[in-house]
Amino acid sequence: MKNSSLAPACVWRVCEFAALTLEELQFIYMARQQVFVVEQECAYLDVDGCDAAASHIAAWSPDERMPLAYARLVAPGVKYTEPSIGRVLTTQGGRGLGLGQELLCRSIEHLQGVYPGQGIRISAQSYLEAFYAEAGFVAHGERYLEDGIPHTEMLLSAATP
Repeated sequence: MKNSSLAPACVWRVCEFAALTLEELQFIYMARQQVFVVEQECAYLDVDGCDAAASHIAAWSPDERMPLAYARLVAPGVKYTEPSIGRVLTTQGGRGLGLGQELLCRSIEHLQGVYPGQGIRISAQSYLEAFYAEAGFVAHGERYLEDGIPHTEMLLSAATP
């Protein structure tokens, strides 16, 4: 695991959609568009109606407008039977600092706390399977194309006490 102490000072915040400020929401959407549309050269409908039914976790830095790292934590029954993690990203200012791993750990911890005894399902870009496998996610089913990008559904089994 990379040492996230190399990261610029940042504040992690998890909140419901309604608790996001308009400025935070704008910068989250900007980060999502930058990473998923511009950098990946993939036109798709990012704002899909699930944001309001999710918690949002982000690492904010006083030196950057957009979050350094971000994920959307979706309640069970919205996308999958289980809670899920999606829209996982690190922006350019946060890359190479271990923030992606820290983001994933914090996201899992949050969902396991809010939804104890439930697994967590993700739709991972297939090239990131090993990254998610390090956190305990296991591939389920065949790879599939989502917005022209190979994806793999993965499941983290429910934590046992």
